[in-house]
Order: sequence, then C-alpha cells, then structure tokens
Amino acid sequence: MSHATATFNGQIIAEADNFETVEGNIYFPPSSIKAKDALSEASLTTVCPWKGTASYYNISVNGDCCTRYYLSPMLMSSGKEAKDAAWYYPQPSTERAEKIKDHVAFYKTKVDVKVE
Repeated sequence: MSHATATFNGQIIAEADNFETVEGNIYFPPSSIKAKDALSEASLTTVCPWKGTASYYNISVNGDCCTRYYLSPMLMSSGKEAKDAAWYYPQPSTERAEKIKDHVAFYKTKVDVKVE
C-alpha cells in the first residue's frame, strides 16, 4: 500500500495511506490533515467543469508564512506567505467528483508532496 505525505518547511501537514489521485494530484482526506492550524481559508476560488468550485487554503507553519518558489531541481523557501497553496472541493458538482469531497490537494511547487 502507498503512503502519501505533504510537508511544508519541515512540518508534515498531511499524511495518509488512503488517498485519491485525480489528474496527477494527491487528494488527502480531511482526517489525514495533521496540522489543521497551519491551514487558513484563502479568498481564491476556481471552477472545474466536472469537479465544481474549489476553495483554497494559505499555509503557515510555526507562526511564519512562507512562499515556496520552484527553483529547479529543488524547492526553496522565500517570502512570508504560502498563498493559495492547497485546495479542496466542498460541494463537488458531479457524482464522479464526490470521492474527493473535502479532500485537500497541495500545489507541488509550494508543498513537498510524496507518495512512497
């Protein structure tokens, strides 16, 4: 069985053996979020034709918000905020998307997401 983690600035934000993979993104179930206090609601929303409206989270660890900029081949920390770094679908628009309802996915350019 595979094990997935989402780590930000050295802190595990989410960890799961049971997760969904959709369009190359790992969707962590709500119960797998280990650092709920690190996530804060963002104002951004986007719409997917088959998944519905996505809501976003900003990420803050240890009181510091950090934006992760992608600098090949590694992720580097810089700045003060991980803005719109994770998203979820609170009300999926199709039955096909119901399996990811309230599951959280993370931008791989901002958060270290691994499946082992």
